[in-house]
This record gives sequence, C-alpha cells and structure tokens, in this order.
Amino acid sequence: MLALFRRYWQVIRQPSRHFSLGALVIVGFVGGVLFWGGFNTAMEFTNTEAFCTGCHEMRDNVFAELKSTIHYTNRSGVRAKCSDCHVPHDWTDKMARKMQASKEVWGKIFRTIDTPEKFRVKRLELAQHEWARLKANDSLECRNCHDYDYMDFTRQSVRAQNMHSTYLARREKTCIDCHKGIAHRLPLIPPGDAPTDTPGQVVPKPEQQAGHTSQTR
Repeated sequence: MLALFRRYWQVIRQPSRHFSLGALVIVGFVGGVLFWGGFNTAMEFTNTEAFCTGCHEMRDNVFAELKSTIHYTNRSGVRAKCSDCHVPHDWTDKMARKMQASKEVWGKIFRTIDTPEKFRVKRLELAQHEWARLKANDSLECRNCHDYDYMDFTRQSVRAQNMHSTYLARREKTCIDCHKGIAHRLPLIPPGDAPTDTPGQVVPKPEQQAGHTSQTR
C-alpha cells in the first residue's frame, strides 16, 4: 500500500516524466471544463426558487408575502424570483453577493429567525441591511429587469413621473429609496425612526403595517 502511494506521489510531483505534454494539456482542459461547468451549475442551483425557499424561515415568511405582490403574479405573467431581486446578474457582483449570503448559513445553524416571533424581532435589522446594500450598489438587482432608459413616463402615475424624472434622472436617489416594501411587508418601524430618504413613498405608521405590503407600485 505504501509503495503504491509513493508511486502515485511521484506521478503527481512530476507528471511530465510519465505523460506526454499533449496528454497533460488535454486532461487539464477537460478537467477545467468539468470543474467550471460543475461550479456554475451549483451556483445557478443556488439561484433557483426551490433552493431559496428550501428552509421554512424563507418559505413561511418573506416568500409567503411575495405571493401577494405584483412581482409574483400579474397580467403579463412576468415573475421575479428571489434571485432576481437579491442577486446581481453580473458574474463578479454575483460571486461577491454569494460570499455575503454565506452569513445566512450561520443564521440557519444558530436558529436566529427560526420562529415567526424571532423573525419579527429581527425584521427591521434585516431590512435595514438589505436597504443599505441596495443603496450602496445603486439598486443593481432592480436594474436586472428595470432600465431607466426604456421607461415610458406616459404610462406612469403623475407621482412616479415626477420622482423618476427628477431624483432618479439626476441620480440623487436610487430605486430602493422609494420602493422599500415593494415585495415584502415593511418592518415595524418605531416612531421617529422612519427612513428619511424615501421622497416617493409614505412609510406607514406602526398600526398600519400589520397587513401592509407597499404604497408604491
């Protein structure tokens, strides 16, 4: 057994002494293709709705809320999955987002939001983290589907036209500034702590938030 191990170790240390350069190139190319294909397949699987809602923390809370919004069902049949709003499409940004999302595994292990009660307690903190992230990347995930250059202002409400033609056009604000709660209920916000960067959105009072999803469409 030891002799066999030594033999394989010699092959690994100096493969060119045992195989031709052409064979090594072919094996390296095929191995690279298989690795890259497997890696990307695994990454794409983590973007599926089935994966995102595999734990009850997501399935019973935020995903249940999404089902009642226009992002889930609408007249055109165009539906946004979890990854469309929470994962950038560009490969570099996507990998960075996946690394950030590894914290969710930590939360799952230590059961930080495994009950509705725990989720409600942490909801404002979780929402603030996501708002800050989208604010920092200029609502990159929103732009996966929404492109300012192709907006038809004539089909928007007067308020939307005003917000998009001023704040958004001048890049003073980004999508998340006015669309907090667009796909999930707004968290319970203590009096005086309501976001101040939402010129196009009225944040509801605590007593109004129980069955509230959004005041912007």
